[in-house]
Amino acid sequence: MSYLLDTDICSAYLRGERRVHNRFLQHISRLHVSVLSVSELCAWVYLADDPMRREEGLAAMLSDVTVLGVDDDVARRCGRLRAALRREGIHVPTLDLLLGSAALVRDFTMVTHNQRHFRLIPGLRIEDWLEP
Repeated sequence: MSYLLDTDICSAYLRGERRVHNRFLQHISRLHVSVLSVSELCAWVYLADDPMRREEGLAAMLSDVTVLGVDDDVARRCGRLRAALRREGIHVPTLDLLLGSAALVRDFTMVTHNQRHFRLIPGLRIEDWLEP
């Protein structure tokens, strides 16, 4: 099984969260991060008083995962999901819907602590590596 890591899980790893670090080691060859999460993590890096230290940590983490782009299949799945969910009166933030769509298209498990949004996406497998 392969995993798509949400930004919050990557942040926990970068902050040294032991539970997440152990899971990284356990699944190292099957970890993926969306370029969308990379953009959020870069904002976190450059908001710091000492961005160099954070930038080094981010670069090290990214060398251990596969970074995925957003392709046509993901965009189309996202559009279909957004329409279906809106018909039911359900709103999922765009970034979360894109990440969930990427996981569905590739048959990955979404790893997130933000279950509130992702559990609204039908068929998405979710794990929370920050759960006790």
